Order: sequence, then structure tokens, then C-alpha cells
Amino acid sequence: MFDVVSKGFRDVRNRFEGKREITEENVEDALKDIRMSMLEADVNFRITKNFIERVKEKALGEVVRVKAGDSEVTPGDHFIKICHDELEGLMGPVDTNITFQNPRIGPTKIMMVGLQGSGKTTTTAKLAKLCIDQHKKKPLLVGADVYRPAAIEQLRVLGQQLGVPVHAVEGGDPVQVCNDALKIAKEQECDVVIFDTAGRLAIDDVLMTELEKIVETTKPENIFLVVDAMIGQDAVNTAHEFNQRLEIDGFIMTKLDGDARGGAALSIKEVTGKPIKFIGVGEKVEALEPFRPEGFANRILGFGDVMGLMQKFEKTLSEEEAANAEKDAMRMLSGEFDFNDFYNQLQQMSKLGSMQELAEMMPFLGGSIPKDVSLDDHELVRIRAIIQSMTPKERTNPDLLTRQPSRVKRIAKGSAQDLKKVEQVLQQFNMMRAMMQQFSNFGGGFLNKIPGFRGLNSMRQMKNMDIGSLLGDLMGGAQGGQGMGGGLPGFGGMNLPPGYTPPGGKMSTSSKATKSRSASRSDKKRKRKAAQKARKK
Repeated sequence: MFDVVSKGFRDVRNRFEGKREITEENVEDALKDIRMSMLEADVNFRITKNFIERVKEKALGEVVRVKAGDSEVTPGDHFIKICHDELEGLMGPVDTNITFQNPRIGPTKIMMVGLQGSGKTTTTAKLAKLCIDQHKKKPLLVGADVYRPAAIEQLRVLGQQLGVPVHAVEGGDPVQVCNDALKIAKEQECDVVIFDTAGRLAIDDVLMTELEKIVETTKPENIFLVVDAMIGQDAVNTAHEFNQRLEIDGFIMTKLDGDARGGAALSIKEVTGKPIKFIGVGEKVEALEPFRPEGFANRILGFGDVMGLMQKFEKTLSEEEAANAEKDAMRMLSGEFDFNDFYNQLQQMSKLGSMQELAEMMPFLGGSIPKDVSLDDHELVRIRAIIQSMTPKERTNPDLLTRQPSRVKRIAKGSAQDLKKVEQVLQQFNMMRAMMQQFSNFGGGFLNKIPGFRGLNSMRQMKNMDIGSLLGDLMGGAQGGQGMGGGLPGFGGMNLPPGYTPPGGKMSTSSKATKSRSASRSDKKRKRKAAQKARKK
């Protein structure tokens, strides 16, 4: 998501390297990159033009030489801040409210509308799950798409999964079905009714007339338009038409976890004036998140999304698991890190989402991952299989595998993986253990500094690190290298340093670096002998 539009903003950061002033010339060059990337991402042309003009107006002529403590605000930092604020304004402000009616008057009615194939039925169930978990409501799902029997059956299956009642009549009148559902909701003491209405492949008058009749008779408090983010500017046109006829209250964007280029998310609020309420980021009923413009702006600019990442952790961890995870984290940061910890970390990562999505949300990673790096989710499965093939003693004492290479061969056979693959996992583990030990050198309680951002001094020190080069090394092999070594799980292998000895392997002596060191030692030896002979004479 947002790969296309992010490219232009990442290029802008490079253009301002070494610049001491924001001038019309360097602003024009930067805006060309942004304009091209936004158009390629299928952002509406007029919206792109207005965005560029606003950024240019705010940026032109400003001389930036402001020092703050030990850091210095550069023209590039200032220009990116302008872009961030404009992106956030383009998609915001935040409005994830659902209008709930007083239960004494009757149940709250939520009407889901949209084109066929946009994900209305699945999103209806997701919204019901959100109402249950966050608002403590008891919803009733209504199958008002009577023309597509599969939609009604799907809704029933989802309702059974959630444990909520479903009202539907195959071949019935949609308006009558919705009105009957209100009576049933009162009988079953349901305080929220969600209508899953019919869609079409394109907007037509018959569909809109039917939806207008449902609105007229049921008077819903909320009308949400479900939009497929993958159809780009067509989503904006669809939103405009629905809003003209129904006066919608907001949008729910689906399929943002797929190949969506982000154009619809950047355009739809500006065109209609209505907010994006929620986003769908998966097929599961839990995969509905409140839309956060600042998080999306951060990800577009390559800054990650710390708040979004923390919300994912909160969803996947219970209070007890979170407490245990904090204890484990402090223990690991003290240098106590074994394969049991490694395995638990992999298990937790697999619950959070795809490797690509997690990488985008991590600060310093989102905009620095090389284009040709493959973030393979199946890699985690292979690594878990390797760890599962170890004995309990090997998991708690990983150094056994280095001292006894025969164990590595046995693990390779037991996990049905190549020996090189097992050696790569061992290298990844050793790198992570070394990183943990390095963190422990910061002094106790490094993790305690992260909540509340009390550790910003450490972050400032990291600002000038060449993260792209670092990741290029960690994720090596992506540039065509044949190395089998470490790096992060799921990010591919890396080229091993000259002379590195993998577990059970032999020291390589064929590298240029090794030959260079040998030649250097020989030269020094010859010079010492020559000096000794000269002194004797």
C-alpha cells in the first residue's frame, strides 16, 4: 500500500540533501517528483494540482537554519513537515464516530451501501464485531441483498461466527425486509441494526431508487459507503454519486492490505467532504481499524506508524500476555536470549500481519527497504519448523549448535530444510542476540524509555544513520548476492562478511579481504627481516 505515492516523497528527501535554503528551483524539482507519484497512484488530477499549489505556497522563500539542541532543522526536514501537514489535512480530520440513538427510542440503524464486490457483507460483520467489542452493543444483521443468495448465506455464516442474529428473506422485498428487521430487533432486544444492502457492478437508477426507499422508511442514523480502495479514481466517482443521492455519513475503505495504490484514500475526502471512518486490512472479522490520517501520512513519508503498530500489539495481546511480554523483553535486553524467545517472537509477529505491512509501520524501515527485497511471510513458517526440530536442550543452549556441527545436520533433516537454510537461521539468531546485548549497553530499562518517547535523545542519534545502507546489508541477497547468512526473518539472506565461519563450516580463505590481510602480514614480515639485516651490517 502507498508504494507508488511514497516513492515521490522519498525522492524529495534526497533532493534536499546538502541544501541550506528552500528556493523556487529546488522546490519545483521536488514538486515534480511528488506530482508524478501522486498521479501514478491514481490520485484525482485536480486534487493533486491543489495539493502541489498549497505545498509550494507554504514552502517558497523560507530560509531554514534553526538549531534545536544538538540537532539542526534542515530545509529538507522543513519541506517534509509541510508535506506531512498537507497530507494529513487532505485525508483528515479524524472522525471515527458512530451516531448511536437512545435505546429508549429504538435501535440504532446503520446502512451499508456500495457497489457489488466492494466487500459490503464482510465489512457488515466487521462493523458488528466492532460494535460488540468497543461499544458493548448487541447488533442484528440484516440481509437486504435479496438478489444474491450467496450474500445472504455469507451473512448467516458470519453472524453464526460472531454469535449475533441475522434476519434475511430470500427473494423478498428489500424495503420490507429492513422494516421487519426493526420489529425483530425490538423483540430480541438488539440495540443496533446493520443493513447489508444490494450492490451493482455500476451505479444505476433502479439501485439508487431502492436505497432511497430504505432510507425513507427506516431513517438510518448512519449511512456508510463501502469503497474498494483498489479501483482508484473510480472509487471517488462512485462516492460522489452515492453522496449526491443518499447524503452518506462517511466511508469504509476495504482491501487496503492488498495492492491498493492509495489514490482513493488521498482523494475521496477532498471530493465529497465526508470522512473516512474505518479501513479494512484483512479478511478476518477483527480486521477493521479506525482511520488515522496522521498514521497514513507518516507511512507515505517513510516514518512508520508507531501508534498503529501499538494498536496491533494491543489487539493481539491479552493483559496477562502483555505483562509477560514486558518481562521477557527486559530479560532479553539483559542478554538472556535463546531459541525459545526467538520462537515466541516469531509467533507474535505472525499474529500482527504480513511482513510488508509491519515493515511499513516500523520507524526508519518504511521508506528504506530496497525495492527488490522480498518480504516473505512463508519464511517465518520455515524458521519455526527449524526451531521445532531442535531439542529442548538446544533451544536453551544455542551455543551447542556451534560447537557440535552434527546437531545442525540433524536439525536440517528433521525440518526438511537445506543445511544452508539452517545455518542462515542460526546466523539470524546470533545477530539478534548480539543486538540485544548491544541494547543492554545503553543502561538498564531501555524499553521503559520508549512509552512516552522519553528516549528521544537516542532517536536523534539514530537520525543521521544510513538506514538504507544498513538494511541493504541486513537484507542482502536481494541485490543479487548469493550469501546464505543472517538478517531479519522473512527479509531474505545476506552476504556474509569475508572470513565468516558458519556453524559447522570452515573458514573461507579465498576472499580478497583475506588475501589482502595475508599479503599485508607478509610485507611486514619482510620489512622486519630487512631491518634486522641492516642493523647487523
